[in-house]
Amino acid sequence: MNTRRRFITALAAAATFAPLTLPAQTPFDHGYAAWDALLKKHVHWLPDGKQSRANYKGFATDRAALKAVLDTFSAVPRASFDGWSKPQQMAFLINAYNAFTVELILTKYPNLKSIKDLGSFVQSAWKKKFFTLLGEQRHLDWIEHEQLRPRYNEPRVHAAVNCASVGCPALRDEAFTAAKLEAQLDDGMRRFLGDRTRNRVKGNQVEVSSIFKWFREDFEQGRGGFKQVEDVFAKHAEQLSDLPAERAALKAKTLGVGFLDYDWSLNDAGR
Repeated sequence: MNTRRRFITALAAAATFAPLTLPAQTPFDHGYAAWDALLKKHVHWLPDGKQSRANYKGFATDRAALKAVLDTFSAVPRASFDGWSKPQQMAFLINAYNAFTVELILTKYPNLKSIKDLGSFVQSAWKKKFFTLLGEQRHLDWIEHEQLRPRYNEPRVHAAVNCASVGCPALRDEAFTAAKLEAQLDDGMRRFLGDRTRNRVKGNQVEVSSIFKWFREDFEQGRGGFKQVEDVFAKHAEQLSDLPAERAALKAKTLGVGFLDYDWSLNDAGR
């Protein structure tokens, strides 16, 4: 065998037996550092600490960084997600909902006054399939109503997902993480029920956000152990009122319940 043929034979043997090396997949960041940095930069609590406002102009300036965050969410395979703990899954879905909501607002910002402006008579903004998650095209309602609500039976999630509206529980200035999820959900409920513009005692009635009407069954059948929605207000009597007599009435569940109109105006720091 001449030298040239021996060289070709050696190359073929090497190609046959050399192990195939694939690029290592970057582990998913369950600390959400990139999303957390954007929230800390562009979301700010109002002085009372009960509501927040989003600087959508700032988010628009950092659109490339936001897109990189969204791409990391979209890249998660269903098999990986299914192998995570429930707190990890919930944190992922809440963060994805809030981040994709910001992206949805930016598709028309600043030429909108409400997220509802992004919908139409035949399709609401929450039914738009504009992103990929767990391998398929999704809409925001899929995250909230087909995943978070039925799969985790956690009513406090309503104080975690943010619909870019003033009437909605605040968008936090930090990412949700599995390690802090319980504390973050509790804190969100306390802040929301402590906001007297959306939940309060007035006369012989507790006037609360329409969230408690729309999702009443979640609070009455969820993990909180509440039998009726009034149990939620009894638990949070200290947030709903500063007066001892009103707090006592809340805990005794002797007050009527009224539901306030929802403010769908954009939670924009620039307005």
